[in-house]
Amino acid sequence: MEILENLEPLLKTFWYIAIPTTLIFTVQAIMTFLGVDSSDGLQADFDSNLESGDTTFQLFSLRNLINFLLGFSWTGISFYNTINNPTLLIIISVVVGCLFVYLFFIIIKQVQKLEEDNSFKIQNTLNKSAEVYLTIPENKTGKGKIMISINGAFHELEAMTEHAEKINSGSVVKVVKIENNNIIIVQPI
Repeated sequence: MEILENLEPLLKTFWYIAIPTTLIFTVQAIMTFLGVDSSDGLQADFDSNLESGDTTFQLFSLRNLINFLLGFSWTGISFYNTINNPTLLIIISVVVGCLFVYLFFIIIKQVQKLEEDNSFKIQNTLNKSAEVYLTIPENKTGKGKIMISINGAFHELEAMTEHAEKINSGSVVKVVKIENNNIIIVQPI
């Protein structure tokens, strides 16, 4: 650390911020690639929802602080010999630090677009084929059960038919209608 002791105070400050911030950022990046970082470990006392949508973005988090300090310190170090005015250098460093946080926000938004909603919705069964699990009586005189695959998961649902004959177990049927949001109307294929 003798190298840092001989530097001017502002440059020394940038280095004292850059070294631990870079180490923490490196650890965070490794943890992210290993899938270990389920949360930052620190939670703010308030939510800072930058948009009115469903997605909340924690503006004040450890990760964003590290991103800001990383941009701030390395910009200060990089432009220290180029920009002679210390006030201008600090302002530019703060702007770049804020840009790092904004860039992280944009990256997270893009990653969240890759999310997939695999929750079961009975409307997704329409016009799909299924297998009869329990015999379905004719003309809506009783209920049977079908097994249907939606989004890669099998579901056992109550079913009826408007067909004149009963549909035996093991038969393949097509979902044609949904009644009362919970009963599937099927017809044989």
